[in-house]
Amino acid sequence: MTPHFTLAELTATSHRQFNNTPNEAETANLQRLAEFLEQVKTTLDGKPIMVNSAFRSKQVNDSVGSKDTSQHRIGCAADLRVPGMTPDQVVRAVIAAGLPFDQIIREFDAWTHISVTNTPDGTPRRQALIIDKAGTRPFA
Repeated sequence: MTPHFTLAELTATSHRQFNNTPNEAETANLQRLAEFLEQVKTTLDGKPIMVNSAFRSKQVNDSVGSKDTSQHRIGCAADLRVPGMTPDQVVRAVIAAGLPFDQIIREFDAWTHISVTNTPDGTPRRQALIIDKAGTRPFA
């Protein structure tokens, strides 16, 4: 898809019993997501980005207990880790760079969720949040 992000990486799942093959529209969204992740990588001075989860078919999404409205379902979101950086540092760097993210979420202080808009012509919400055991709140 891009120099640093493959379709295989963005559709990988440990739930191998389920088909996790995106359709044409989902693949197009994953292309936009991969291109955006390249911008994130540049912002982070080329540090490696490890994608934990990106596209999730309905079966995969259900198996991890996520909502049907998750942007992972349509190929617009990735959960990632950056070795040598905390999720908080990743969030702050992406916000400071002014990248056109739709959502960026520090989740359980273990990974960063980042997404692009659900449609190519959408306006990024630039919504920054924290989700943890205390609930969901704005990133500050």
